[in-house]
Amino acid sequence: MNRCCATEAPVGLKFVDCGRGGLVRFECSNPSDFRIEADGVVYAARSIEHSTLPASPLLIKASDTITQQQWVAQVRLKPSTHSSQKRTKKEIAFPSRNMDSQLKRMKRDWVIPPINVPENSRGPFPQELVRIRSDHDKNRSLRYSVTGPGADQPPNGIFIIDPISGELSVNKPLDREHISNFHLRAHAVDLNGNQVENPIDIVINVIDMNDNRPEFTHQIWNGTVPEGSKPGTFVMTVTSVDKDDPKTANGMLRYKILSQNPESPTSNMFTINNKTGGIITVAAGLDREKVPQYTLIIQATDMEGNPMYGLSNTATAVIRITDVNDNPPEFTAETFFGEVPENRVNVIVANLTVTDKDQPNTPAWNAVYKITGGDPTGRFSVPTDPTTNEGLVTVVKPIDYEISRTYVLTVEARNEVPLARGIHSPRQSTATVSIRVIDVNESPYFEPNPKLIKLEEGMMPESTLTTFTAQDPDRFMQQSIRYSKLSDPANWLKIDPNTGRITTIAILDRESPFVKNSLYNATFMASDNGVPPASGTGTLQIYLLDINDNAPKPEPNAINITALDGDLNPNAGPFAFELAHRPSDVRRNWTITRVSGDYAQVSLKIGFLESGIYELPIIITDSGNLPMSNTSYLRIKVCQCDINGDCTDQQHIMAAGLGTGAIISILLCIIILLILVLMFVVWMKRRDKERQAKQLLIDPEDDVRDNILKYDEEGGGEEDQDYDLSQLQQPDTIEPDAIKPVGIRRLDERPLHPEPQYPMRSAAPHPGDIGDFINEGLKAADNDPTAPPYDSLLVFDYEGSGSTAGSLSSLNSSSSGGDQDYDYLNDWGPRFRKLADMYGGSDD
Repeated sequence: MNRCCATEAPVGLKFVDCGRGGLVRFECSNPSDFRIEADGVVYAARSIEHSTLPASPLLIKASDTITQQQWVAQVRLKPSTHSSQKRTKKEIAFPSRNMDSQLKRMKRDWVIPPINVPENSRGPFPQELVRIRSDHDKNRSLRYSVTGPGADQPPNGIFIIDPISGELSVNKPLDREHISNFHLRAHAVDLNGNQVENPIDIVINVIDMNDNRPEFTHQIWNGTVPEGSKPGTFVMTVTSVDKDDPKTANGMLRYKILSQNPESPTSNMFTINNKTGGIITVAAGLDREKVPQYTLIIQATDMEGNPMYGLSNTATAVIRITDVNDNPPEFTAETFFGEVPENRVNVIVANLTVTDKDQPNTPAWNAVYKITGGDPTGRFSVPTDPTTNEGLVTVVKPIDYEISRTYVLTVEARNEVPLARGIHSPRQSTATVSIRVIDVNESPYFEPNPKLIKLEEGMMPESTLTTFTAQDPDRFMQQSIRYSKLSDPANWLKIDPNTGRITTIAILDRESPFVKNSLYNATFMASDNGVPPASGTGTLQIYLLDINDNAPKPEPNAINITALDGDLNPNAGPFAFELAHRPSDVRRNWTITRVSGDYAQVSLKIGFLESGIYELPIIITDSGNLPMSNTSYLRIKVCQCDINGDCTDQQHIMAAGLGTGAIISILLCIIILLILVLMFVVWMKRRDKERQAKQLLIDPEDDVRDNILKYDEEGGGEEDQDYDLSQLQQPDTIEPDAIKPVGIRRLDERPLHPEPQYPMRSAAPHPGDIGDFINEGLKAADNDPTAPPYDSLLVFDYEGSGSTAGSLSSLNSSSSGGDQDYDYLNDWGPRFRKLADMYGGSDD
């Protein structure tokens, strides 16, 4: 048996692996103060005073990684007997420039081993780490310094160096999780600041301490697993993180299940992979209907799960058991009962109820019903109520009580998805449905319906035709049937209400308008005396055979035509007769019927047509191999005839028979006559206008063009003065403005503003339209700044200079006007009659 033993070492304790070749793993019970390397050497993780030495022994556990064999050793610590001696500090010397004269090349720097400093050290600070020394300090004084992050760069002041002795110290506790290592450079200069050594690099590693607990990424984990899962089924994975160094035991986590709730059917239904956090099932018996959910408390511990000195944390894993179809639907009763009246469809007969332990409203719970027996003709169906999951037995085809009084159905219930493997449908998944059919009063029916009989027309009244009886389908009811007539268009028949015997009450006439294609239809009804009464109808069809009871007479609205062809058979008849498509009223008013191969009959298609002569285009086609067609025009005279067949509107027909040339001549004469009348009317109007224009001509000295205004219009401008200028003409001569002395004004003229300069009007050699003069005056008024705006008060007493007419005022009139004849004013209208009376009357 191999044993491990502990021996004292200058730097701590050392364990011998007894020749196992590094296959032993060591663990320390107090990792915060002591650490043990893979070679079994125990180091103090911080400075330990004599007073703080632990009273209990330090436990060191060694484990064989192959055989899992373990050994435990106790280490008791006591104060060192050489505490009075000064501890030797570790030195880092600058590399000599002439170390080996035989070397042709010299490396620039030495590789300095890193300095390990544990994190979270308790001090005292500053805590010495190493002494930096140069060989040149023997013959002269030097100054030492360090640079880099942690010294003279952020974070500043963590490391300091004594400039004279070169002792490098740490000034505060370090945190590996914040900064895991520092890179510094050491310098040596003389008193003048001259560099005497090349800088050397110093790496300071922060040794990890187990100062962080594991943290789960989620505090509550949710997972699912189907019920009935076999052991080893994967459920879910939980994970946690540790800020400590994952390369050391401080950051190596292990998982375990602390508790399971509920502990049914066993307390260990699940297990967890201690390294990955994967949860799997380890026991059978997961049943959602018994335990729908499990709650697990999961623990994560660092230091590889060491319960003695590892840090731990917990989380909750909720595992929901999902449903599978492991419970078939079961009927609540073995037999269900229902009843339905006969001849009723879409009626629910019975409600079939089932129970299913699976999760409601899922395919494993939804029931599907199937009729497996008792319904060979398919008169029933069983759909599922989506809310209650019940089976609704429904009648889909009419049921006859006289054929079957009861039905016994066998119904099977299943789920929408198949049952899980190993689960079989029990006997309770099948039920019996007993249905009773209720007898109701049904309508009598005629057989056959319709009934056809053949008779010769002309049968006398009171003749028996046939017996038309109905049958009552209610064989188990003692009922009587009575008959009645529903429809008899010509009122020819009657039926015996008790026996159904049909006799005539009038002569049957095949040529009657109520007979179509020699068939006469009559409808009869049969009613029973049930409660409530029921009735049925039947149709009697009478085929009337023709007898010679009508003398021949001409067809009033038909014309026979005959086709001729100079060819011989088979290039001649039989012929095809057809009306042309144009004009469109031909086929609308007329029809042509082929009587034989050479004859056809043209007849009116409508009941009334205007009297006249019509030309019908008829297309006749022979029967040749390459048939030939010809369009012929048939002239047909349409007239109103008397009782003898003679036309009563001969004069109208004669007028309608005029030729096309005569009609055109008559129309031209009428048009020429209208044109002459129109020209005469125009000539008369022009003559009247000329007469009125001559009466308006007056003496040039009495020209009133500038003085006639319309006073019933408000506003000013061309929009408001809508004059009828057709009656006004310019006089032959106009008095020029130069005749009037310059500077002489009338007493009634306005002296407020200078007189606007209106354009001169040229004297026309003959009368002209005075509209030009008014337009020129309008332009001058528009350009006049003194002109009043629209809709303003206008002053009409000022006539303006240069007027060719005198004042209309009687005060300034040079003559009394008695020498003029004013009778023509009577022709100007009612407004001028008063002037005619005033001026044209006598002096009285």
